[in-house]
Amino acid sequence: LHSPMYFLLANLSFTDLFFVTNTIPKMLVNIQSQNKAISYMGCLTQLYFLVSLVTLDNLILAMMAYDRYVAICHPLHYITALSPGLCMLLLTLCWALSVLYGLILTLLMSRVTFCGSQKIHYIFCEMYVLLRLACSNTQIIHMVLIATGCFIFLTPCGFMITSYIWIVRAILRIPSAFSKYKAFSTCASHLAVVSLFYGTLGMVYLQPLQTYSMKDSVATVMYAVVTPMMNPLIYSLR
Repeated sequence: LHSPMYFLLANLSFTDLFFVTNTIPKMLVNIQSQNKAISYMGCLTQLYFLVSLVTLDNLILAMMAYDRYVAICHPLHYITALSPGLCMLLLTLCWALSVLYGLILTLLMSRVTFCGSQKIHYIFCEMYVLLRLACSNTQIIHMVLIATGCFIFLTPCGFMITSYIWIVRAILRIPSAFSKYKAFSTCASHLAVVSLFYGTLGMVYLQPLQTYSMKDSVATVMYAVVTPMMNPLIYSLR
């Protein structure tokens, strides 16, 4: 349980727990209560934690891909390549980057002005929903969101794809069919979680703001509620 994989898995579990704690309690209160209001500061706070934790989830999944790459492609160097000190350093960088990214987007949103109807047809305060309600010019914020989002999310995604290309190449060189299955089974849980996370995230954010609609709320619920719920099940079954 002190191996890097379980250390990263513990952090992923903590992130998922924090993630649902940020949105689900308020959503359940709204379902049961007649007063479904949320304060402006409460909305920005919820947005900050939502952005930070989604980013952290993404970066931890990239670290886990690197863990699988080293374990399969360079097993004899596993202990030195992923030492406890290096894991702590990488995880600290992930936390720092996530906190900074969430803070930047939240500060940008705090400069947006709202007028007219301020009814959020959504289960929580989400970036695209708030931008659609704004009456000030949001073009710059949207451009920053797309540019930083591509770097924060597509860079780790590309890193994971590259890692798995090398993993597949290493597995294909294994002569025994049983050994191939055993090697691939160590990646199956991570692949399932990554597919679920990136599939729903891409459906929501890889599109222009003008085309965003209530249909995309289903995908948001998937990555905000279903994915954190499924992660423990996927890894427990593994």
